[in-house]
Amino acid sequence: MSIRLGVPSKGRLMEKTFQWFGARGVTLDRSASEREYAGIVRGAGDVELVLLSAGEIPRELDAGRIDLGVTGTDLVRETLVGWEARVDVLAELGFGHADLVLAVPQAWVDVSTLDDLDAAAAAFRARHGHRLRIATKYHRLVREFLREHGVADYSLVDSQGATEGTVKNETAEAIADITSSGDTLRANHLKILDDGLILRSQATLFCARRADLSDADRATLTALMAKLGVD
Repeated sequence: MSIRLGVPSKGRLMEKTFQWFGARGVTLDRSASEREYAGIVRGAGDVELVLLSAGEIPRELDAGRIDLGVTGTDLVRETLVGWEARVDVLAELGFGHADLVLAVPQAWVDVSTLDDLDAAAAAFRARHGHRLRIATKYHRLVREFLREHGVADYSLVDSQGATEGTVKNETAEAIADITSSGDTLRANHLKILDDGLILRSQATLFCARRADLSDADRATLTALMAKLGVD
């Protein structure tokens, strides 16, 4: 056996993850073939690199098929029910920052807070005969957030494409989505509610709690954490 480390398989998250480990003396490299979702780890003992989509990593950690994984806080909290009992946070990596926010059309001049949204949702249902629709990829996080803040008269619409475009396309009245700068929201004539921050997310190194490790693997993991400067 060996310690299995899952990292994002492409894009800036992969590049930044490789840089983060490299700056701490652990070199991550893809295999020679771009199509092979595996790689090489140098400077960390018996550690295997597994390349996955960021969205797969929470499930692979939970299933125990990887021992360590780098992915966004948002993906872990959305994917894993009771995530604190399933994975441990080892380190926030300082990149991949994004906020999960609730946004409504800029034209809704009287809607700036969640209380305003709650009132608008009730009025919307009375007028149109169906609930106000919120498009999102993050059903669990959004539902929990709105329940905590007393907003009830809405329905969630699944969005796997460009969520910001759903309002313009009239498939939703509001959205909940990840944003880094807010530029895309503004370009689509949307505004974030004053109290509409659901979650601040960033790339994070997680450890699977259910990982079944041998004594040798535990020693490898301890040595790796020490090299990375992770308590």
